[in-house]
Amino acid sequence: MAKAATASAAGGDELRARRLQWRMLIGFVAGLLAGLAAHYGAAGAPWVDTIVTYVTGPLGQIFLRLLFMLVIPLLVSALIVGVAEMGEVRALKSVGIRTLIYTVLVSAVSVAISLALVNLLQPGAGVDPALARTLMAEGAEGARAIAERAGESKTGVDAIVAIIPSNFFTAMGENDVLAVMFFALFFGIGLMLVQTRETKALKTVVEGVFAVVMKLIGLVIQLAPIAIFCFMFNLAAQFGWDLIIRLSAYVGVVLLALGLQMFVVFPLILRTFAKKSPVAFFRETQEAFVMAFATASSNATLPTSLRVASDRLRLPDRVARFVLTIGATANQNGTAMFEGVTVLFLAQFFGIDLTLQQQIFVMLVCILGGIGTAGVPAGSLPVIALILASVGVPPEGIGLILGVDRFLDMCRTTLNVIGDLVAATVVSTGVKDQPATEAAPPA
Repeated sequence: MAKAATASAAGGDELRARRLQWRMLIGFVAGLLAGLAAHYGAAGAPWVDTIVTYVTGPLGQIFLRLLFMLVIPLLVSALIVGVAEMGEVRALKSVGIRTLIYTVLVSAVSVAISLALVNLLQPGAGVDPALARTLMAEGAEGARAIAERAGESKTGVDAIVAIIPSNFFTAMGENDVLAVMFFALFFGIGLMLVQTRETKALKTVVEGVFAVVMKLIGLVIQLAPIAIFCFMFNLAAQFGWDLIIRLSAYVGVVLLALGLQMFVVFPLILRTFAKKSPVAFFRETQEAFVMAFATASSNATLPTSLRVASDRLRLPDRVARFVLTIGATANQNGTAMFEGVTVLFLAQFFGIDLTLQQQIFVMLVCILGGIGTAGVPAGSLPVIALILASVGVPPEGIGLILGVDRFLDMCRTTLNVIGDLVAATVVSTGVKDQPATEAAPPA
C-alpha cells in the first residue's frame, strides 16, 4: 500500500514536471515570435520600449531576483548536507578528487577545441572595419564599465586568499559564491567528523532548510513560463536577428565550438565513462536545457538541475548535490570556450598575432576562468577583459561583441548546466545512494 502511494506520488510529480516543461517551451516560442513581430513590425515604436521597460523587463527581473534570493541558502544547505552525507573523509576525498580531475580535463578539452576552431576559421579577419567601429562605439560605455570591474577583480595569490571568507555573512551579502562554498564545504566536513546527538540534530535542521528552500523554489519555478516569455520578448524585440547576422562569423564559431562540446564530447563521455545513452540523457534533462537558456544563469538554474538529477537521472542525492553545487561555479565549459574564442577573435580583429606561448597562456587562464567565474548573466566578461589586457589586446574591444553577448550567454550557460549534469552522472557511476537515516531522538 505504501509502495503504491509512493509510486502514485512519483507519477504525479513527473506529470507536473512534464506540464511545466511544455509551458516553458510554449513561453519560449511565444516570447520569441512576439518579440520578432514587434521588432520587425513596429521597429522604433514607443510602445515597444514601454512594454520592455515597464512590463516584461521588471517581470523577468522579479523572477531572477526570487531565484537569486533562494540560491545562497540552497547552495549552503545542499553542500553541507552533501558533504556530511559522504559518511567518512575517504568518501568525500574520492568524490572531490574525481570531480576536480573531471573538471580540469574536460575544461582543457573544451578550450583546446575553441582555440583550434578560431585559428582554423579566422572569424576576426573578416569583420568590416566600418561596421566594427560602429559596434565598438555603441558598446563603448558598457566596455569601459566591464574593464573597470576587471581592474577591481582580485588576481593571483589575492584571488586564492579571497576564497577563504573572513566573515561568512559578509560573503553572503556580497554574493561571493566561492567564499560561501568554501565555508559550506568546511562546515560540512566538521559536521561529518563530529558524530554526536547534537550534530545529528543540527544536520536534520540543515536538511530541513534544504527541503523548505526547494519547496519555495518549486513555487517560484511555476512562474518560469511567464518569465521565459519576457526574456525572449525583450531579446527579440530589441535586437531581432540583426546583430547576430552582422557578427555571423564570430557567432558561428562560438556556436560551432559549443555544439561540438555538447553533441560530440559530452555523448562520448557519457558512453565511455557512465555507460549512459546520450539520447536518453538529453531527453531527461530537457527542463534544465530550457531554464538555463532562458535565464542565462547557472546559479538560477541550480534548483532545476538538482531536481532533474534526482527525479529524472536518478543520481545519488549526496553525490549530485555536491557535484552540482560545486559545478554551478567551478565546472563551466561553455564559459571557458566562449572566453577562448572571444580573446582570439578580438586579437585577430586588431591584427595582433598571438604566439603559441600566449595562446597556451590564454588556454590556462580560460580553464581557471571557467572554474572561478560567477554563474550569473555576463559573469565572464570581466575575465575576458583581464585576459585581453594581459596579452596586449585593447580591452575596449569587448564593445564589439556586447550586442550579441546576451544570446551567446544563453547558449554557453546551457552548455555549462548540461556539463554539470554530465559531470554528476560520470562521478556518480558506481556510487550507490545511502538509505535515509532516522533523525536522532531529542535530548
